[in-house]
Amino acid sequence: MAKNPTRKRSIVKPIKPHPDLWLHPSGRWCKKIKGRAYYFGKTDDDPIQVVRQYLAVRDDLLAGRTPRTLPEGLTVRELANRFMTSKKALLLNAEIVQRTFDDYYVVCRRVVDVFGPKRLVVDLAASDFAELRAAFAKTRGPVSLTNDITRVRSVFKFGFDEGLIDRPIRYGQSFKRPSRKVLRKVRNGNGPKLFAAGEIRSMIGAAGPQLRAMILLGVNCGFGNSDCGNLPTKALDLVGGWIDYPRPKTGIGRRVPLWSQTIVALRVAIAQRPKPRDKADVGLVFITAKGLPWAKQHADNPLSKEFAKLQKALGIHRKGRGFYALRHVFQTVADEARDPVATRAVMGHSPDASDMSAVYRESVSDERLRAVTDHVRRWLFDVDQDKPKE
Repeated sequence: MAKNPTRKRSIVKPIKPHPDLWLHPSGRWCKKIKGRAYYFGKTDDDPIQVVRQYLAVRDDLLAGRTPRTLPEGLTVRELANRFMTSKKALLLNAEIVQRTFDDYYVVCRRVVDVFGPKRLVVDLAASDFAELRAAFAKTRGPVSLTNDITRVRSVFKFGFDEGLIDRPIRYGQSFKRPSRKVLRKVRNGNGPKLFAAGEIRSMIGAAGPQLRAMILLGVNCGFGNSDCGNLPTKALDLVGGWIDYPRPKTGIGRRVPLWSQTIVALRVAIAQRPKPRDKADVGLVFITAKGLPWAKQHADNPLSKEFAKLQKALGIHRKGRGFYALRHVFQTVADEARDPVATRAVMGHSPDASDMSAVYRESVSDERLRAVTDHVRRWLFDVDQDKPKE
């Protein structure tokens, strides 16, 4: 009988390296577990290695656990996801603040964008990190670039510490933080992050109720953006004139005496506070007109934006001199009171590791705290000091 020319030749299927695996149309061995497909090499790979890859992760995957490494290798996206999951746990436990979490998120997203989500971590070379640094440098100044590089190194160190990669990453000579010399030049070029007493008084007079109270907290207590945005009403003693409020960034306790001007401003701000959208924010001292907290919301910082608007309206806006500069003002002026221990207590600074006395010091007296803040108050509201001496 003649052969049928249209009859298809039979295709020899490769032998399964393991009964659990099936051949995916892409030519890779596959196993679907809990709704997700996992791949374990191609048909021309060594069957023994394919089986080893599969058995190394099978039990973890079937149990719903995340294996130490994925069968196809740890990708940049997977590393970023695992790193952010670990940071999310710290955020929920109040071990880091929202701003820290957001900064890590932005860096991880940038790393994934530059390297590509499916790029294997083990394939990254020094040239890749040189490219990453160049991408950061296009939109970031030296100070921000320094912080970004530090965060990137934290991501990949996490991968090694967790056993996700078997060796430390080689970043190469190009992936370095800007030198201290460069940072000093930038700082000197921007000028001091300080306000004159008259400038602060003009902002206090022109600001709305909430912003006015926050400006006073900045110069009275050395508060920064996060301090004001997360300040709970339970931290206030407006009758006695004190704030007991650990610094969100470090968790270090602070007890600060309030000026009469600050107390009045806080009472007005609380009385006129908008209704919060979220019940979880009911206990906050400050709520925006939109019903949101004043703390940083991802890339947006409401307090920084409103403070910049106020400065521009008064004609005193200068790059690099935002709300946080009020904290610089307090430190600089308070130092003239010559009680650095009391000033550090108000600022909520971590004690110097070389200062053993700080380890044994349990508290600073209210009198010393008040002496420091009163010195700053006289500097701010003593109008006569602004006049040139004859």
